Amino acid sequence: MATLEPELSLAGLEEELTCCICLCLFSSPVTVPCGHNFCAACLELSWAGLSEGFSCPQCRATFAVRPKLQKNTVLCRVVEQLQGRAGAGGEEQEEEEEEEEDGGAAKCEAEEPPVYCDSCREAPAVQTCLTCTASFCAEHLRPHRDSPAFRDHQLCPPLRDLQYRKCPSHNRLFEFFCSNHGSCICSLCLLGHKVCHTSPLEEAKANAQVMLKKKLMMLNNQSERAAQAMSTVKTNQSQSAETASRKKDLIRSEFSEIKAIIEERENEVMKAIADEEKRVWNKFDYIYGVLGKKKNEIQSLRDQIETALTESDDVLFMKRAVALQRTSPKEAFVPVVEMDQNVMNSTYKFAVSLRETLKLAAAVQYKERKAEATPGKTMAPPVAPRDKTPVGRRPHQLRAPSQDRSHKERTLSHTPATPQEKANTKEKNKPAKVAPTTAPKTATAAAAATKELIVSFLKKSREELLQYTAQITLDYNTAHNNVMLSENYTRMSVSDNFRGYNPHPQRFTDFRQVLGFQCFKRGIHYWEVELQQNSFCGIGVCYGSMARHGPESRLGRNGSSWCIEWLNNKISSWHDDVEKCLPSTKATRIGVLLHCEGGFVIFMAVGEKHNLIYKFKAQFTEALYPAFWLFSSGTVLSLL
Repeated sequence: MATLEPELSLAGLEEELTCCICLCLFSSPVTVPCGHNFCAACLELSWAGLSEGFSCPQCRATFAVRPKLQKNTVLCRVVEQLQGRAGAGGEEQEEEEEEEEDGGAAKCEAEEPPVYCDSCREAPAVQTCLTCTASFCAEHLRPHRDSPAFRDHQLCPPLRDLQYRKCPSHNRLFEFFCSNHGSCICSLCLLGHKVCHTSPLEEAKANAQVMLKKKLMMLNNQSERAAQAMSTVKTNQSQSAETASRKKDLIRSEFSEIKAIIEERENEVMKAIADEEKRVWNKFDYIYGVLGKKKNEIQSLRDQIETALTESDDVLFMKRAVALQRTSPKEAFVPVVEMDQNVMNSTYKFAVSLRETLKLAAAVQYKERKAEATPGKTMAPPVAPRDKTPVGRRPHQLRAPSQDRSHKERTLSHTPATPQEKANTKEKNKPAKVAPTTAPKTATAAAAATKELIVSFLKKSREELLQYTAQITLDYNTAHNNVMLSENYTRMSVSDNFRGYNPHPQRFTDFRQVLGFQCFKRGIHYWEVELQQNSFCGIGVCYGSMARHGPESRLGRNGSSWCIEWLNNKISSWHDDVEKCLPSTKATRIGVLLHCEGGFVIFMAVGEKHNLIYKFKAQFTEALYPAFWLFSSGTVLSLL
C-alpha cells in the first residue's frame, strides 16, 4: 500500500501534465490567455498559416490578435521531476514490458501460427534480432540479454518474414532512407545514393511522424472550418426562410387590405344601385296604387249607370241621368319613371376605371421589376391600354376635362359620385364665362396648413390615434452585434455576452442600432415604444439609405435621420448633427406619429393626456424606417 499510493498520485499528476494536442507529457509548455497549457511546438503547428481567428484548442476561446506565448517555468520543473521518477522505475517497467510481450506472444498463438525459434525450431520465438536476422525463444535469447557481446544487437517483437527488411540487391538490412527516391536502402546502397538526401531509418521515421502529425492537425483544422461553414450555411438558410416567411405574412396582410378596400368599394357601388332601384320601385308602387283607385272609381260609376238604367220612374231616371252625365272620370295616365342613368353609368364606369387602374398599375410594376432584373436596358414609359369596347355596347363618350378630372378623383378615392358631385359636373358642363385662375398657395399658406394639420392631430385622443396603428417588427439584418432581439422581434436590449449575427451589408457596425422591418412612403402611421427610466437610448425615423458604418451612421448625426435621445433625465432632439435640448418628461411610453404627405413626425408622451415632446417638419424624399439606438448594457426598448 505504501508504494501504491505514490504510484496513483503520480498517475493522476501525469494526466494533468499531458498536452491535449499530442497526448504526451508537456515539452516546453506555454500558457495562453484563457489559462490552458500546451506544448510550444504543438500550439505553433495548430496556429500555422492563420492570420486571424486564433482560438484555444481546448476551450475554443477566441483572441483578437495572436497572443504572446511565454514559457511556463513552474510547469517545466514539474514535468522534469515526473520524468526523473519515471527514469528511476525504468528497469521495473522493462521487466513488465517483457512479461507483457511474453503474454502477447501467448495470445498471438491462439490467433495465428507462432514464429518459431530459428535455433531449436520447436519453441515459439519471443523476440527477433535484426542484427542476427533470426528469431529466438526465451532460452536461446538469454545470450543476447546476458552477454555484453550482444548488447548492441537490435531486438524487436517476433517477425514472421525478415526478407522485406533486407535489401534485395545486397541481402542486408535496411538502415537508411533516401528522401529523393522515397525508399529504404542498406549501407551498401549509399554508394549509389551519394547525391541524394539520406538519413538513418529511425531519424527518417521520426521526421515522417512529425510531418504526419502536422498534416493531421491541418486536417483537423480544415474539418473544424468545414463544420463551422456548414453551421453558417444552416443558419443562413434558416434566416432566409424566416425572412421569406415574414415577408409572406406582410404581403398577405397587404393583399388582404387591398381585397377589403375593393370589397368596400363594391359594397358602396352596389348600395348606390340598390338605393336607386328602391326609389324607382317605390314610385311604381305609388302609381300602381293611384291607378287602382282610378279603376275602382270607374267601376263604381259603371254600377250607378247600370242601376239608373233599370229605373222605371221617368222623373227619377232623368234626375239620375243628369247627375251621371255630369260625372266623367279622367283617363288613366302612367307617368314615365326611369332609373337615374347617371347613377347607373357612373357606378359602372367606376368599376371599369378601377379595373383598368389595377391592370395598369400591375403592368407598370411588372415592367419595373423586369427592368431591375435586366440592368443596362432603358425602359420606355408605360403606355395606357387601349379601350376595348365589348360587342353590343356603345363606346363611352369622350368626357370633358372637368368630367375627366372629377372621374379621376373618384377613382383615386375609390368612392362613387355623390348627387352633389353630379350636380357640380352638370354645372361645369354648361357653357360659362372663363373665371380668373386663382394664384398658387404661397409658402406661408402651406406652412399654415401644415401647422393646422399638426394641431388637429395633437388634439386627437389616443383612441383616435390608434386607428393609424402600424404593426412594427425589428429587422435582425440591421441589428448591431450587441443588440439582442426577442419576443417575436418586438423587444430589443443590449447584451455584451451576445455573440451577434452573421455579416450583412445592412447591419450597423459602430453603434448599437436597429431598424424596423416595415417602411413607410405614404399615409399616416402611429406606433408606441416602451422605455426604461434613466436609460440612454434614442427613438426616431430614418431613410433606408442612411450609412451603416462610421460616425455618420448614428441617428440624428446626418441629414437622413430624425430622433429624440434620452441621457438619463436630459432629453434632446437631433437632426443633421444639430442638437436641441427639450424639457424633461417622466413618461415611459412614447408615441410616434408619422405623416408622410404632411411632411412631419411627432414624438409625444403617452398617458392620460398626450403631451408633445417635439415635432420635425421636412419634405421626405425616401421611404422612412422606424429606428432605435441603445447605449448602455441593460437598456431595453419594447414595441407595443
